[in-house]
Amino acid sequence: MATQLDLQEQEQLDALKAFWKQQGNLITWVLILVLGAFAAWNGWQYWQRKQATQAGAIFEALDRAAGGGELDKAEHIFGDLKDRYPGTAWAEQGGLLTAKLESAQGRADAAQATLSWVAEHATEDEYRTIARLRLAAMQADAKHYDAALATLDAAKPLTFGALIADRRGDILLAQGKKEAARAAYQEAWKGMDAKVEYRRLIDAKLTALGAAPDAAPAASAASGAAR
Repeated sequence: MATQLDLQEQEQLDALKAFWKQQGNLITWVLILVLGAFAAWNGWQYWQRKQATQAGAIFEALDRAAGGGELDKAEHIFGDLKDRYPGTAWAEQGGLLTAKLESAQGRADAAQATLSWVAEHATEDEYRTIARLRLAAMQADAKHYDAALATLDAAKPLTFGALIADRRGDILLAQGKKEAARAAYQEAWKGMDAKVEYRRLIDAKLTALGAAPDAAPAASAASGAAR
């Protein structure tokens, strides 16, 4: 009995040796790749956390400079932030903050350049869209209407669809294109939640163009009664 068991164990051992001889290299390489990928992932996560921490510290310095109205210092810090950590949310927020300060202190060209950087390099669609909305407003103020409309065309609506339409309406109205502006405002009014206070401003714009939103249902009802 013991001999039979020894033979069975030997057969199993021989089968295992044969299997390992055929597949051992493949299994070893698969394990190396899996463990290597795991190590690389952990390394990447550590690097990302380190990048975010260092970028956050620079942003704090930028925030302090902006709060004190120190534009030259803020621009210098932002330059460092975008050069060293361009793929972080801190760089995107830093760009918006710097552009706001530049605009407030009359450096419109610098503000547009900063917003253009955020619009082109931000990793988050939300930041790119915010940058384009602000950039389009500045381009319109400078009467560069075609450039402003092109900037809005490049913006991804996401949750900003109504604001993009509203800004487009402002630009079209400034160009004297009242019909197109009215259509843009109507799109903005329909796309904005009724609970949002800003919708009242869009309502006022439509009213000024003779297209008050609440007047449309009333007009339809009056037309139906006349029939």
